[in-house]
Amino acid sequence: MDLNVKKLVKDAGAALSRVVQLTEETLGTSEKTELDAHLEHLADRANATKTWTEKILRNMEAVLTPNPGNRIEDFFYEKIDKKKPNRLSNLEYVGMDMIEAGNDFGPGIAYGSALNKVGQCQQKLGQIQRNFIKDSANCYIQPLRKFLEGEMKTVTKEMSILENKRLDLDSCKNRVRKARSMLGQQSAERELRIAQSEFDRQAEIVKLLLEGVQSSQAGHLRCLHEFVEAQARYYAQCHATMQDLQRELAGLSGGPYHPTTQSTSNVSGNDDEQLARVLCDFSATNSEELSVVQNEVITVIEIPGNEEYVIGISGIRRGKIPTAYLELIDVGQRKFSQ
Repeated sequence: MDLNVKKLVKDAGAALSRVVQLTEETLGTSEKTELDAHLEHLADRANATKTWTEKILRNMEAVLTPNPGNRIEDFFYEKIDKKKPNRLSNLEYVGMDMIEAGNDFGPGIAYGSALNKVGQCQQKLGQIQRNFIKDSANCYIQPLRKFLEGEMKTVTKEMSILENKRLDLDSCKNRVRKARSMLGQQSAERELRIAQSEFDRQAEIVKLLLEGVQSSQAGHLRCLHEFVEAQARYYAQCHATMQDLQRELAGLSGGPYHPTTQSTSNVSGNDDEQLARVLCDFSATNSEELSVVQNEVITVIEIPGNEEYVIGISGIRRGKIPTAYLELIDVGQRKFSQ
């Protein structure tokens, strides 16, 4: 009990001494021991790393989970160590509505059948999106959060201890300067040596931790590469899914697709694309060709080495068309090779 009381009194005295020292430094009546330049540089870099990591983490979470209520709910489940609820994405909800509408209209009609196909595609895209969110959380968000809650929290704690040691050291220096008797001088110098030793030891600990923060960026770089790979895979899967959907929709008989007239400004950025008018109806004879009707305006792309056919683009449909059925209409554009 006596030891606890003595320790409590000692800690209270040290805290009071630090407050006095900090106040005197603020008022400019006391000197302050500065950290060495290398340690200051490491501390500045660590603070920058912490600040930017927090910002990146916060924004990444907002991108992957836009609903703030869901983010709070996920955070709560993580803290109580329970599995997060499986939520349907907005794409999946849209897909469900499209499928229900398509069934209601009747899959036997073009619009109903198209709604079913698009709805199924939206559900697939939603699943791909959820997988991407999960992969991104595992490969990037969780490592960053672990870094902030582990390594950076330890650094912050040790930096706080170093600041207390620094205040104790400067307080001892002041007592040495103010000592009046020989006995008081010796006692103050002994306390100063102890404070200096503790400060130096703590500074070395902090230095090692700060150097570790810099080396942790190599791990963050690997995580970033993994995130980019996950993102590239996500967009590739989405692109492939949409291409499959386009082929399915283009194959629907009596599909609800109408010629889309594109203005010159839409294709002016690509020299390979040109506008052409269909001179007479053309019916595709295989899956590689595109059916068009007279006076339809489409976008065409020449096929290198093939003077008889071009690639025609009408809305989401594309395929080969004989050049004999087409006439370029853009002023100043070259004619088809004959």
